[in-house]
Amino acid sequence: MAEAKMDALLDYAGQKVETVIDTNRKLRVGIIGCGWIADAHVDSYKRMADVEIVAGADLIPGKAAAFFAKHGVEGVKTDYASHKEMLDDESLQLDAVSICTYNRQHAAPAIYALQKGVHVMLEKPFTVTLDEAIEVMKAEKESGKILSIGFQPRLDPNMQMIKKIVESGELGQIYYIQTGGGRRRGIPTPFPEVTFIRDETAGLGALADIGCYSLDMVLNAIGYPKPLTVTGYKSDFFGKNPTTYPNNPEYAAKFGVDDFAAAFIRLEGGIILDFRIAWAMNINTPGDTIILGTQGGLRIPSTDCWNGSVGGPMTIYKTIGGINYETQVPIINDGGPSLFDRKIRSFLDACKNGGKAPVPTSQIIYNQAILDGIAKSAKLGREIEIEIPQI
Repeated sequence: MAEAKMDALLDYAGQKVETVIDTNRKLRVGIIGCGWIADAHVDSYKRMADVEIVAGADLIPGKAAAFFAKHGVEGVKTDYASHKEMLDDESLQLDAVSICTYNRQHAAPAIYALQKGVHVMLEKPFTVTLDEAIEVMKAEKESGKILSIGFQPRLDPNMQMIKKIVESGELGQIYYIQTGGGRRRGIPTPFPEVTFIRDETAGLGALADIGCYSLDMVLNAIGYPKPLTVTGYKSDFFGKNPTTYPNNPEYAAKFGVDDFAAAFIRLEGGIILDFRIAWAMNINTPGDTIILGTQGGLRIPSTDCWNGSVGGPMTIYKTIGGINYETQVPIINDGGPSLFDRKIRSFLDACKNGGKAPVPTSQIIYNQAILDGIAKSAKLGREIEIEIPQI
């Protein structure tokens, strides 16, 4: 019976959905922030037949113009000193923007774009603090526009399979989750002005860069229950050590965020979440992701889930009639578009058709609350309660 149900799940998750694109109505799109992640946004928008990229803005003079020239996109207005100037330009008739700025500049452009009646694709992390995320959500609610957060791994069929397995009831009531990931050595440098590692630009390090993906993988699978309390820890032993950067020891003095974090999180429904994430550590992996339920368990091989998928075939563990069984869940390769293209396409479809945000803030606010809670708990050295107001 378990195998038959699993076969049905695999068939369901493997189905392809064809999207019919109406090219008669094109969306006019702008880019805010022309750093490296904007490359992926522009490349994806160029592949969408119903998109016109009409504007771009960056805080560094001349950067936006050079960016679009590099991508071979012509006719893009870039003579803006700020996101506000671009969004105030009514001649653009903007429908949507991608916000690709560094972390501490996520909230302000998102709020202003929504206030101007423009749909927003906001790169992850949502924001740096919970308070910022709340203000963005208030602007979203008042505007009635689409705001989607950039978690493209959700669109991987193997990631979707995790959710299908949980929702099938095969595991029973979920009570414990272990998740996270990391790199033995992988602090993201060098980058222009090392924005990933400076507190004044990034705000959070490994937590916001890759930790948010690990959290989304499991929280989305179990229906995003509300976080109640967090006991968090974070450190910067590697980031502040000059020997970490043999060719650029000066980076150590600029390092102002976390390179490792861990937390024990209590969720609604009596679920415990054991989490750890690292840019650098003296081990190859912090372990597989494990979801334990009253009727079964699921092991997800240690994975850099921020790269888009699981680390190998997953395994379901069950005991039936006193006999232990293990069922391997094969990797699904659906041969479809890239996950980034799926992210952009789903956002565009929501904008055009009046649908819901593909990755809604009503879920990601809980992800952000956990990141914020870990940082606060680590600073205070004790468990804290998470309080999220009604928005």
